[in-house]
Amino acid sequence: MRPRRKKHINERLTAVEALTITKNDYVGIEIDKIFKLKLPLDIEIGCGKGSFAIQHAMVFPERNYIAIEKIQDVIITALEKSSMYNYDNLRFMIADAAALPEILPVHSVDILYINFCDPWPKKRNAKRRLTFHSFLERYKIFLKPDGKIIFKTDNRPLFDFSIIEFKTAGYRLEDITYDLHNSEYNADNVMTEYEKIFSDKGFTINRLIAYLL
Repeated sequence: MRPRRKKHINERLTAVEALTITKNDYVGIEIDKIFKLKLPLDIEIGCGKGSFAIQHAMVFPERNYIAIEKIQDVIITALEKSSMYNYDNLRFMIADAAALPEILPVHSVDILYINFCDPWPKKRNAKRRLTFHSFLERYKIFLKPDGKIIFKTDNRPLFDFSIIEFKTAGYRLEDITYDLHNSEYNADNVMTEYEKIFSDKGFTINRLIAYLL
């Protein structure tokens, strides 16, 4: 379902432009000039309304964070919410995941978060899943050699599919859990809006960490 078109979207995006990495910054983007401090860089693909990104910036002030979302009518909520806190270590980008290897500097990202991405359940749409092996291969372009991907989903078929895809793409998997909130790995977990809603309804959350070999 497409998000409802927001009113005055262009004016609202302009008002929070200071928090946004714009298309004008994409060519020759320099991460060190975007943030006040030179810190490890984490990114999130599909940040939605920004709850995870804002919490991450607050809980981990020692890390920089870029929250990425391709839909303007979705990311505007995250931007306006973030403007109330104005964390120096948090910025947003309106971009498609497929374009990131051409935008982000080579080997610049420490952690990539993929949280509750669209499962694209029909087999013919498998290539559109953010954990399809061709996507995973391209993430290697901007991930540091010791970088990692943290993947969460409530969708068990997608999770099982993704485990195979990560292995196909040559990643090493660790800390796999099919019930994150009742596992030893939950202590440092930051929840997304989606995660809270569905865990409150009794759904279990799957999570893994994938390292480059």
